[in-house]
Amino acid sequence: MKLARFIHNGRVLHGEYRHGQLWAGNIPFDPDDVTWLPPVAHTSKAIGLALSYADHAAELELQLPPEPILFHKVPSTFIGHKAKIIAPANIEYMHYECELVVVIGRTARKIKAAHAYDYIQGYTIGNDVTIRDFVGNYYRPPVKAKGFDTFGPIGPWLVTADEISEPDNLNLRTYVNGELRQQGNTRHLRHTIPELIEYITEFMTLEPGDMIWTGTPKGISHIYPGDIVRLEIDQIGVLENEVIAESA
Repeated sequence: MKLARFIHNGRVLHGEYRHGQLWAGNIPFDPDDVTWLPPVAHTSKAIGLALSYADHAAELELQLPPEPILFHKVPSTFIGHKAKIIAPANIEYMHYECELVVVIGRTARKIKAAHAYDYIQGYTIGNDVTIRDFVGNYYRPPVKAKGFDTFGPIGPWLVTADEISEPDNLNLRTYVNGELRQQGNTRHLRHTIPELIEYITEFMTLEPGDMIWTGTPKGISHIYPGDIVRLEIDQIGVLENEVIAESA
């Protein structure tokens, strides 16, 4: 199933996307006549992965430790499909990051990789928008770089785990104004999704609704106000957002 949250006539609705329509119960809604919300209603924490693809680390000329590099993605950044990404004034380099987002479905603590898939509710698309200006030196971990309001577009829906047979073999693509800028495949993640869940839950409890943002492959580039950023992941869908200036 493709589970969605959206607003129609001032009401927040939980429903499902099928056959080109959004459904809340037995009532259909036109996807172009709603305000999309992040598909997960309650997230106590979102764990981001930095440099989880070796080719992305290489393009940034950064060395990789053997273990996963974690940071917190702030839930206040989350916006839905078609919402606006606000570009702050006076910045040098702001870029997209297309990521597969894993959503936890059961309380998970000290879970071995062999059983990790049993704890996943589903998958969605995340855009871990980043201002490169704030990544170096004392700005690490990248709280400011990735923590601006609107810097976490996510959606458009949550695809339940039963519909994704090989989450470790999904193609990712990013288009800016129709131009292909980034592409990769989750098989090139340095650590598999089960390995990430085992690593994280060894010291941290993951609750239902918590997220793992698995990181982005090579291909980042600067985005500007007026740009349309379109992220695609096979078997999940399309997440699209426009960049606007802070002054707007």
